[in-house]
Amino acid sequence: MIDKSIVKSLVEEWLDDKEYFLVDVEISKDNKIVVEIDHADGVWIEDCVELSRYIEDRLNRDEEDYELEVGSAGLGQPFKVPQQYINFVGKEVEVLDGDGKKMKGILKSVDGNDFVVTVKEKVKEEGKKRPELKDVDKTFQMDKVKYTKYLISFK
Repeated sequence: MIDKSIVKSLVEEWLDDKEYFLVDVEISKDNKIVVEIDHADGVWIEDCVELSRYIEDRLNRDEEDYELEVGSAGLGQPFKVPQQYINFVGKEVEVLDGDGKKMKGILKSVDGNDFVVTVKEKVKEEGKKRPELKDVDKTFQMDKVKYTKYLISFK
């Protein structure tokens, strides 16, 4: 089986002088290699082809055969790395917290492992009969949520 760390280091070499970042590398038991990259402005197919050729030129198919797929992290898929959170600040996201509660809101900020999402919640203020819908900031930790993903809007 092809060593994941070798593939990751090849991807990191290619990414070195570029604004792309590595999202994930997966290698199945039958040597299917899937590399996901991302960029703040989206991923160009030409760059995926270039990275694919870069990896293929450095892995020896005579030693071990493999299938290689290079692509972008899917829009609407759960975030896997902190840079994805940073790229979507100001956008609407969905968070499934550790307790299984789903929330939708605007990704407000990212600080290390923590991120803040502004959600609409009914809040009962003193002296008012009914709760009102207000913006409330909720802080989460990336490693404590089940997922966070960008909500695609066609409005």
